Amino acid sequence: MTPPPGWYRDPSAPHQERWWDGTAWTEHRRATEPAGYGPAVGQAAGPGPGPGPGAGTGGRGKAVAVTAAAAVLVAAIVTGVFVLGEDDGGSPRTRTPPVTESATDPAPVSESPSPSPTSAAPSADDPALVEDQLNGLTFPLPDGWVPPKYVAEDDVMMTTDGTYDCPADGGVCRHGLVLSRTVTANSESSPKALARQDIEDAADDAYDRDLVGNKPFGGVESHQEVASGPVAVAGRAGYYVRWRVRTAEGPGGYVQSTVFPSTVGTESPILVRYVFDAGEDGPPLTDMDRITRGIRPIGDADTGGGVGSGIGPTD
Repeated sequence: MTPPPGWYRDPSAPHQERWWDGTAWTEHRRATEPAGYGPAVGQAAGPGPGPGPGAGTGGRGKAVAVTAAAAVLVAAIVTGVFVLGEDDGGSPRTRTPPVTESATDPAPVSESPSPSPTSAAPSADDPALVEDQLNGLTFPLPDGWVPPKYVAEDDVMMTTDGTYDCPADGGVCRHGLVLSRTVTANSESSPKALARQDIEDAADDAYDRDLVGNKPFGGVESHQEVASGPVAVAGRAGYYVRWRVRTAEGPGGYVQSTVFPSTVGTESPILVRYVFDAGEDGPPLTDMDRITRGIRPIGDADTGGGVGSGIGPTD
């Protein structure tokens, strides 16, 4: 069964209607009646055909009479089933056009979502920071330094960017790292005593043997103290010791142990170790002082510090 002649939604242009002569589409088209909101596909779309020429004077002279019977709603031409219906007021609904295999309604178009607001980019005047949440501190990241990645020690705050092949036992080495830990296994509380006790361990850990017992630099050959003295860190009075370490292979480097009272909790001493390779590939020693001066309690950008006595010779 085919639908009777009438105006149906044009399958090639859903915004208009097209005349179906009962067997085929004709070339007669017209605009659909305006509506406040378009119905969903398959629902009633509004009133039937509008008046023709001569309408408006007598109210009854029309070229095309409005169909009084219920409009035919096309469910699917392939099945030949059409559902007839009227709205609640008895006026005919606009009928769904016959559907052919080659005619499909356009896919619904959704609006592009508005871009979500992005976080403000950090100011060029504000240095990048890393946090030591355990000890309540932030550390500045100088140029060439990055937060730790693929590092075994969990107390490393930053490393130099990139790695290289260790000169002796193989493995992967970095030209610099900075770590922060709380001193809990020592009854000593003097920053000076703790820094002097730690510096040899710092040298051995960095340049003698690694965590699995290898000697990436062939072992420590000698060391020389090149700087030490009082230092203010995060507004607390501390002490630092710096050694120049020479190794069997490679250029060796510099290690520094800096100890100061914690600004949080029980105020247990905090140890900050610096490990800098020597030679042209190592980071500048001035980064040690720059990082020390930039250590702050979390949430306090104004409490800084710096070396209290002059830095000694650093060959």
